[in-house]
Amino acid sequence: MSERAAPFHCPYCGDEDLRPHEEGHGAWECASCNRAFQLKFLGLLTRGLTRNDVEGGGT
Repeated sequence: MSERAAPFHCPYCGDEDLRPHEEGHGAWECASCNRAFQLKFLGLLTRGLTRNDVEGGGT
Protein backbone atom coordinates (compact mmCIF):
# COMPACT_ATOMS: atom_id res chain seq x y z
CA MET A 1 0.00 0.00 0.00
CA SER A 2 1.25 3.47 -0.87
CA GLU A 3 1.98 5.87 1.96
CA ARG A 4 0.94 8.92 -0.05
CA ALA A 5 -2.64 9.50 -1.10
CA ALA A 6 -2.69 11.34 -4.42
CA PRO A 7 -5.68 13.57 -5.17
CA PHE A 8 -7.08 13.57 -8.70
CA HIS A 9 -8.20 17.22 -8.67
CA CYS A 10 -7.99 20.38 -6.58
CA PRO A 11 -10.81 20.60 -3.98
CA TYR A 12 -11.06 24.36 -4.59
CA CYS A 13 -11.00 24.86 -8.37
CA GLY A 14 -11.26 21.30 -9.73
CA ASP A 15 -8.10 21.55 -11.86
CA GLU A 16 -5.78 18.55 -12.22
CA ASP A 17 -2.43 20.41 -12.22
CA LEU A 18 -1.31 19.27 -8.75
CA ARG A 19 2.17 18.80 -7.31
CA PRO A 20 3.45 17.59 -3.93
CA HIS A 21 4.07 20.53 -1.60
CA GLU A 22 7.28 20.70 0.43
CA GLU A 23 5.36 21.58 3.62
CA GLY A 24 4.91 17.98 4.71
CA HIS A 25 3.38 14.56 4.21
CA GLY A 26 0.06 14.71 2.36
CA ALA A 27 0.49 18.36 1.34
CA TRP A 28 -0.30 19.33 -2.26
CA GLU A 29 -0.30 22.55 -4.26
CA CYS A 30 -2.47 23.53 -7.20
CA ALA A 31 -0.71 25.43 -9.98
CA SER A 32 -4.03 26.65 -11.37
CA CYS A 33 -5.50 28.48 -8.34
CA ASN A 34 -2.22 28.82 -6.38
CA ARG A 35 -3.60 27.13 -3.24
CA ALA A 36 -2.01 24.53 -0.99
CA PHE A 37 -3.97 21.88 0.88
CA GLN A 38 -3.32 18.72 2.89
CA LEU A 39 -4.86 15.24 2.80
CA LYS A 40 -5.17 13.25 5.99
CA PHE A 41 -6.66 9.83 6.66
CA LEU A 42 -8.65 10.01 9.90
CA GLY A 43 -9.53 6.32 10.33
CA LEU A 44 -12.33 3.84 9.80
CA LEU A 45 -15.84 4.54 11.00
CA THR A 46 -17.09 2.35 13.82
CA ARG A 47 -20.60 1.97 12.42
CA GLY A 48 -19.28 0.02 9.40
CA LEU A 49 -21.29 -0.63 6.29
CA THR A 50 -25.06 -0.99 6.27
CA ARG A 51 -27.29 -2.39 3.57
CA ASN A 52 -30.37 -0.50 2.45
CA ASP A 53 -32.09 -3.49 0.88
CA VAL A 54 -33.38 -6.45 2.90
CA GLU A 55 -33.41 -9.99 1.51
CA GLY A 56 -36.82 -11.49 0.93
CA GLY A 57 -38.52 -8.12 0.83
CA GLY A 58 -40.80 -7.57 -2.11
CA THR A 59 -43.31 -5.13 -3.36
